[in-house]
Amino acid sequence: MRLIRGLTNLKHFAQQAEGPLAKGCVATIGNFDGVHLGHQTIIDQVHEKALELGVPSVVMVFEPQPREFFQGRDAPPRLTAFRQKFEALLASGIDIVLCLRFNERFRSYSGMGFIEDVLIDGLGVRHLVVGDDFRFGCDRAGDFRLLREVGEQRGFTVENTRTVTVNGERVSSTRIRQVLSENRIEEAEELLGHPYRIRGRVVYGRQLGREIGAPTANVLLPHMPALKGVYVVSATLADGRVLDGVANIGLRPTVDGRQPSLEVHLFDFAGTLYGQRIDVVFRHALRDEVKFDSVDDLKKQIARDFDNARAWIADHGSLATGH
Repeated sequence: MRLIRGLTNLKHFAQQAEGPLAKGCVATIGNFDGVHLGHQTIIDQVHEKALELGVPSVVMVFEPQPREFFQGRDAPPRLTAFRQKFEALLASGIDIVLCLRFNERFRSYSGMGFIEDVLIDGLGVRHLVVGDDFRFGCDRAGDFRLLREVGEQRGFTVENTRTVTVNGERVSSTRIRQVLSENRIEEAEELLGHPYRIRGRVVYGRQLGREIGAPTANVLLPHMPALKGVYVVSATLADGRVLDGVANIGLRPTVDGRQPSLEVHLFDFAGTLYGQRIDVVFRHALRDEVKFDSVDDLKKQIARDFDNARAWIADHGSLATGH
């Protein structure tokens, strides 16, 4: 699998006679936030056509996501950061991920400019899979109809995405965000097709957890998380071990309340994880994030959280693989 970042690199690969895009591609475009069941079905569509035509499969995504560019901090929370999204697409078997920077220059593209520069000259697209509500170009002037009209003239075909429903409702990133915000963890897992997880690198924190007897692995989050509160989790470490624990995710209102973070306390673990990447799976919601009057009150609540988490794990099973 190959990652192509930016229009300049795309044009470089497009000019290579023996490059990955020499025979064109089958592509799809979107945020792919969460890489959920609906996205997986779209990926299947792309795979099927790519195999039929004997060309690579391509997923085009944007950083920042368009709504983040336009709405800033008011944009919806992310389900997955870019690296985790890329890893999920890698696991799906996609051949190429094209990541384009969404900035003022890019948003000024006309609909036809996007088709000519990116789809035709850049990707050499032979088949495109997008929703019939897909809009693109300056002021969202480009649409599914324009793509089909140009495709007929320029030799590529356009296919509507298949809709996936669960319990009678369409699976979407918006729906999953809503479900997670309501702490319906099992339902989110059903819509995603996999447990909800966050992967990230452990960094140095303020050491408050260590001072109050509850050391945590601190993972900085580049975006506001879809979840906020305290949860029973399992974490996979760099060496493959899986440990049970408790995580707080959100803004830490008792401490500072500014930078979103994920703090994970692992039961029966001694050591340091600084610099390692860990994979945290959210299993059960314990409580909402609360601002306490004092650190002592926080310490007492954390002890209750640990007891409640251990009780839940005793009833529902441990995922730990040993130490």
